[in-house]
Amino acid sequence: MVLERQKHYTAEEFWAFASLPEHEDKRLELEDGVIIDMGASSPVNTVVAMRIGYFLNAFVIPNDLGYVTGADGGFKLADNRVRQPDVGFIAKARAPQLPKHFDSAPDLAVEVVSPDEDIFKKTNEYLRAGTRQVWAVYPGEQMVYVMQLDADGRMISTPFDTDSTLTGGDILPGFTLAVREVFPD
Repeated sequence: MVLERQKHYTAEEFWAFASLPEHEDKRLELEDGVIIDMGASSPVNTVVAMRIGYFLNAFVIPNDLGYVTGADGGFKLADNRVRQPDVGFIAKARAPQLPKHFDSAPDLAVEVVSPDEDIFKKTNEYLRAGTRQVWAVYPGEQMVYVMQLDADGRMISTPFDTDSTLTGGDILPGFTLAVREVFPD
């Protein structure tokens, strides 16, 4: 739902708008300068996101690799675009200290896909802004699609089912996660 249509906002203006007390319980994103209220996640989507965040944090924190964010941790993808992945990771090399706002794309964005969500548009935005991988998670199908750009700049998608294992690749070397662990019983 479009929340504020009167003017086009920059990312900096968006951060100020989103931090107002009347918006503290809202999940907002900035798309082409327009503030969008993303609404609440479904129970299964939020549980799946938290499970992924748990496993990422269990690897990231003891190795002091960076920051794992939840659904209200926004990342600036462009001057007029701020996205809030369900789970994000940004390496400490890119954010040595925890900033007030993340002024760049995450290294990894995890989107637990809702039925009416245009995941390919969001994925393209993330990847073009510098995100190295996007995990598109489909709870109903119990599938995860790892999306990234190939050497020619084309988006490629690799499917992982519950018999597969996700890896951190060069983003989180040594990280593994059995896809079956992502989905509640």
